[in-house]
Amino acid sequence: MVKAKKYLGIHLIAEFWGSEVIEDRKKIREILIKAVKKANNTPLEILVHKFRPQGLTGIVLLAESHIAIHTWPEFKYVAVDIYTCGNKANPMKALGYIKEQFRPKKFEIKKLKRGKV
Repeated sequence: MVKAKKYLGIHLIAEFWGSEVIEDRKKIREILIKAVKKANNTPLEILVHKFRPQGLTGIVLLAESHIAIHTWPEFKYVAVDIYTCGNKANPMKALGYIKEQFRPKKFEIKKLKRGKV
């Protein structure tokens, strides 16, 4: 009998180019909260920081790991990092929702299976 591969978590790394510019801290917070719900995760803490003159980073610490959004409005670029563990988590649903909100003209997604056991 062959044992199936098992991983502790899934790590999605996404790059969005030509994205909508969202520099509103409240809106980024709302996007993170909805993404967490879509992924069936448990939020622990949320932090959104606005840089001067522009750019924003929003991070939600999850019981299952984290979701982060980093923006560079001067380049219409957004970096998204989603790392989740557990059998209930669905990081692709979170990423799909975030992508809908930023509407990139071009995007790239990398999926890593972390912690092979």
